[in-house]
Amino acid sequence: MTQLKHFSLFLISIIAFSCSSSSNEQTFDSSALPRMSQEQTEKVIEDFIMAEDGATIEIPGGFYELNTQLILDNKSNITIKGAGMKETVLSFKNLKTGGEGIKLVGNNLTIQDLTVEDAPGDGVKVQHTDGITFRRINVTWTNGDKSKNGTYAIYPVQCKNVMIDEVIASHSRDAGIYVGQSENIIVKNSLAFGNVAGIEIENCDNAEVFGNVARDNAGGILVFNLPGLPKADGAKTKIYDNDIIENNHENFATAIGEGPNGNTVTMIPPGSGVILLAAKEVEIYNNRILRNKTTGIAIASYQITGFPSEAPNWSPFTSDIYIHDNEYDRTKGFPDLSRELGQLISIYNAHGKAKTQDIIYDGIWDESISKDITSNPMNLCLSEKNIADLFFTRFDLSKGEDNIEAFADATPFQNCSVPVETNVSAIAEM
Repeated sequence: MTQLKHFSLFLISIIAFSCSSSSNEQTFDSSALPRMSQEQTEKVIEDFIMAEDGATIEIPGGFYELNTQLILDNKSNITIKGAGMKETVLSFKNLKTGGEGIKLVGNNLTIQDLTVEDAPGDGVKVQHTDGITFRRINVTWTNGDKSKNGTYAIYPVQCKNVMIDEVIASHSRDAGIYVGQSENIIVKNSLAFGNVAGIEIENCDNAEVFGNVARDNAGGILVFNLPGLPKADGAKTKIYDNDIIENNHENFATAIGEGPNGNTVTMIPPGSGVILLAAKEVEIYNNRILRNKTTGIAIASYQITGFPSEAPNWSPFTSDIYIHDNEYDRTKGFPDLSRELGQLISIYNAHGKAKTQDIIYDGIWDESISKDITSNPMNLCLSEKNIADLFFTRFDLSKGEDNIEAFADATPFQNCSVPVETNVSAIAEM
């Protein structure tokens, strides 16, 4: 079977049991699965504890109710394998201590063919690992109050050589698929829905995000560089051949200052297709960016958050961005007004109040490079074929809140290109 045919069948199968999602929807119904005994559940826990390098941990089909984390620490060449996403379900609803449902640390690890439900923190966290593959796993929450869901569904952080393939991530109060402070990354053929952010690449180097569906999140795909992290600026991300559709879900993230889990994503206005924040060297092309009610693509520097924007070896500016050959479809609804960025877009855009935008640029640039933004100092390159028909807005925020200006002219950002060079060939073989 060719990769294209395999991917098509995968999409058909996941859409069949996840379409028409509501805010509280499970990815599929696990009630019919046999409930595994305490002895069978303890066998899974023991297999994790006793696993030696090179082992395969097989988890038979069934519904497992766990009250402890599953942890691998400093192991190599381990495969964790269920009977399938709809057959092996690990529920952490009864977990009272610890954050993650599954936590992995080591080298050359694979987790595949299972579902993780209702972890109190992150669904599957992998840290300090060189070589991690997530394949055909589903991570979700079944709670009625989504603000109490876990932070990240699939969460590799400070890793190298990350493969995420044919996964489903839903209902995270931050990002469904989050890759942070890592390098050499592929996220492909996956579905993220019902999260605050569908897919997020944060402070990472050398990433490709392609063939995915990000729908019904507050924000579809994010590329962020945040200050104060062990790994500073990341660069070189390609986002292509994705369906970024109707990401109009409410933003249910915990606000910064309202609890220990407050995060920058609380600022995302519902209706955001792609958001770049202090991002470096990003190429966005051949995507379907459809019916996101606030904006298709938002290009922003960190200063727009209002948070301190100085940190060692880090720049708050978004730069070297190449956007081309995407398809857009503006919604007939109204931009979101629940977040300040949404209010800015709705009220001050260059095409009339309450107009959804295809591309917005906050117009914040490094004035040490040039005193004139029309010289395109941040290397923002827009090469959309139908740019004249798109709603593009560049803001001028330099004169304060009472004197915000908006410009529809994209000319300074055309007739240029800054292609991004990535190399993920080694990961593609995983």
